[in-house]
Amino acid sequence: IAVGPGRGSSAGSLVAYCLGITNIDPLRYSLLFERFLNPERISMPDMDVDFADDRRDEVIRYVEQKYGRDRVAQIITFNVLKAKAVIRDVGRVLGLPFGEVDRIAKLVPETLNITLDEALRQSPPLAEAVKTRPDVAELWQIAKRLEGLSRHAGKHAAGVVISDDPLIEHVPLYKDPKGEEVITQYPMGPIEKLGLLKMDFLGLRTLTVITNTVRFIQESRGIRLDIEQIPLDDPKTYQLLSEARTFGVFQLESAGMRDALRQLRPERLEDVIAMVALYRPGPMQMIPEFTARRHRRVKPSYDHPVMEKHLQETYGIMVYQEQVLKIAADMAGFTMSEADDLRKAMGKKIPALMAEQRAKFRAGAQARGVKEKVAERVFELMEKFAGYGFNRAHATAYAIVAYQTAYLKANYPVEFMAALLTSEMANTDKVVVHIEECRAMAIDLLPPDVNVSGFRFGVAGATIRFGLGAIKNVGEKAVESVVGAREREGAFATLADFGRRVDLQLVNRRVIESLIKAGAFDSLGHTRAHLLAGLDGALETGQRHQRERDQGQGSIFDLMGGGSPAAAAAPVEPPLPEWDPDQLLLYEKEVLGFYLSGHPLKRVWADAQRRGAIGTGDLASREDGSRVILCGLVAAVREINTKNGDRMAFATLEDMDGAIEITIFPETFRQGGGHLRSGAPLLVRGRLEGSASTRKLLAEELRPLVGAGEDEGPPPSACRVRVGGGGADALRELRAVCDAHRGPVPIYLHLDLEGREVVVRARAIGVRPSAAFVAAVEGLLGGGSIRLD
Repeated sequence: IAVGPGRGSSAGSLVAYCLGITNIDPLRYSLLFERFLNPERISMPDMDVDFADDRRDEVIRYVEQKYGRDRVAQIITFNVLKAKAVIRDVGRVLGLPFGEVDRIAKLVPETLNITLDEALRQSPPLAEAVKTRPDVAELWQIAKRLEGLSRHAGKHAAGVVISDDPLIEHVPLYKDPKGEEVITQYPMGPIEKLGLLKMDFLGLRTLTVITNTVRFIQESRGIRLDIEQIPLDDPKTYQLLSEARTFGVFQLESAGMRDALRQLRPERLEDVIAMVALYRPGPMQMIPEFTARRHRRVKPSYDHPVMEKHLQETYGIMVYQEQVLKIAADMAGFTMSEADDLRKAMGKKIPALMAEQRAKFRAGAQARGVKEKVAERVFELMEKFAGYGFNRAHATAYAIVAYQTAYLKANYPVEFMAALLTSEMANTDKVVVHIEECRAMAIDLLPPDVNVSGFRFGVAGATIRFGLGAIKNVGEKAVESVVGAREREGAFATLADFGRRVDLQLVNRRVIESLIKAGAFDSLGHTRAHLLAGLDGALETGQRHQRERDQGQGSIFDLMGGGSPAAAAAPVEPPLPEWDPDQLLLYEKEVLGFYLSGHPLKRVWADAQRRGAIGTGDLASREDGSRVILCGLVAAVREINTKNGDRMAFATLEDMDGAIEITIFPETFRQGGGHLRSGAPLLVRGRLEGSASTRKLLAEELRPLVGAGEDEGPPPSACRVRVGGGGADALRELRAVCDAHRGPVPIYLHLDLEGREVVVRARAIGVRPSAAFVAAVEGLLGGGSIRLD
């Protein structure tokens, strides 16, 4: 069972390393034991361990067997009614439609521990709904009164208690009604105060991905890769990190982290460790400075040689808590235990405690010949960064896992992506993202096939074979029946042959229908339409055969030692033509959650781009408030009445990159709402709102792509463009855009010259200010840079 390299401060223990509990050499990475355990520490130290997430339960079962089921228990948690949960619960009790309540809950921003009041301030569509709709206002008032109350008992995601006595002698126990687990009735805090040993057994999906990748490498290439022995200076890996091709790479795949990696261009593991430590609220603001020093654009300065000794590796910036400990020890004579107390005091920011520590540091530094002003300046610097400083041991452990996944992606991309897809089979949205990444990496994805595919995604040379388990309605037991029949008697020749040989109790009509729609029977040589039309006959033949077999009425072919041949499988019927392309793709979307063999927008995308449309994948680079044009299919739409009785709507628009929620207010809905349910590709012009994780589009215009004109209505009298401080390059690019959209409307440039706004009419050229022109200008100069009078 795959185990992580260590988590938290336990990686600073040389004993844990020698015993194999952690696999990070604390001497190699300058990790401090006192950060883990010291004489002043009152509570037991945590020793958290990561296990492959698909086998964590086996570890807990092993511990129960080793120490006794009466001495091992998981820890209870009391789940409280947080913002989204309380909205959903109250909505259900009030009898509001589920889809309606779900939409309101999704308007709450994806911010950790956000409150209802904060959500109302951050989400204008939510505030609008509460303000204009009495039913939502009532829901909101009740939800606010219940917010924060305990909802139900749960099980801690990682905590396990192990005792040398029966646990019932120390703590009341509780049996989970949904399973066999024994759980403590006390949560984490009281458990620790009782002196019981709490350990965290965490399930880490990345370890499962690494394990499956290594297995795929051995199966496809015959290479036995030891992930613990890979080189830490691999050029391909650092090239991948510098180019930020880190989708699927542990800890390094967010948009902000990818931007930081492009700037940093890491060349050694220590750079990755630093980035894992810095990319958090607070220290994140130091990343530009860290990057500038890393590339020698800014020269580090040090107040004292001790500072240079311990901060040289991080270019003069305090990144790790361990650096604070070392500086306090070397400059002021603190023991490591005292230095750790200083770190804790700085983190808590208690004035009286800080004054005491400041005096102690100043006295110790002066006793070692450090000038008082220098000691004071260093203490203030330590105080500033101690609140930001991260545990280097934890950063090192996670950076190593990050490097391992980056190494696998850089050197064994097909195997890595197959393992990544397998790990996310139950999450359609993630599968879509990873499939797009496969396409970007030029890795072909073969469709599912009952004669080749297994339950999980697999490797077929330089391609990935789709796993049957990723098809909706197809469970693992059903796939086991299919694969078992295939291994016993060979490939399936016809649908009826398939129906005879699999267990139809497990592989029922719904399963087979989903397999047909996903294309898993395409290799049999018939159209999907033909297969679906013949499904009833194949099931009837298969059920009759299985009944006869169960009753001992075997056929002559059975007596000869084989199954019934394919030729005798079913009456020959005239082949049916395939469904039209749109219907075929809709069926794929139904059972896979996305379009596999194509996309309905593909054949019209060039036309959409000519009209200024961009993909949702390009929105991450657009600022809040930017105006854009999107082209997509409406996947869901819900209409409501405002407080004034006007109709408005919320819809989900999907394109080839992904999906975005759009809000259509009454005026826009009156003009174009009729197009929302047409099923045809739709052009939506509007304004972006929210951060990358909560981005929405406030629609200003809706119209179908087919027949959409670019110059409808009277032309504006003037087009005004604010150039700002872009300089000559911006003007040259703007001129190229204007040349591509020449027309009768005069263009006025608003220039910022030495703090003064100067307006210049471009007499040599006029423009046709279409939606495409507006999108091109805003793409060049930013949202709000153009105004039509």
